[in-house]
Amino acid sequence: MADKHPITPPPELVEQWYDAIDNQSTAWKQQLATRAAQWGADQELEACCEWLNGGSKIDYDTAALLRAHRRPNPPSLKEQALDVLKDLIKGIETADSWHVIQSALEQLDD
Repeated sequence: MADKHPITPPPELVEQWYDAIDNQSTAWKQQLATRAAQWGADQELEACCEWLNGGSKIDYDTAALLRAHRRPNPPSLKEQALDVLKDLIKGIETADSWHVIQSALEQLDD
């Protein structure tokens, strides 16, 4: 019955997700479910934007704003490094804290 739902990923895409995850990890089911949830949410967002794109400029701008708000660009490396630095000041360190800061510094011009 699930294959009759309009937001059902094609089998090829499911296979691609499965191949891309670390299925040796105990969290592989979570990785697969996350990819599926993201794909479904993207399908729903695009359907909403298409519906908003009723043809007028106002509808098009509203759809563009909706898409930008619901799928913002990821933070830049600079923003990530500043966040990591703020965490380090608070005593919060993760496995990649210093790597993020190093990567940001390496992008600076000499």
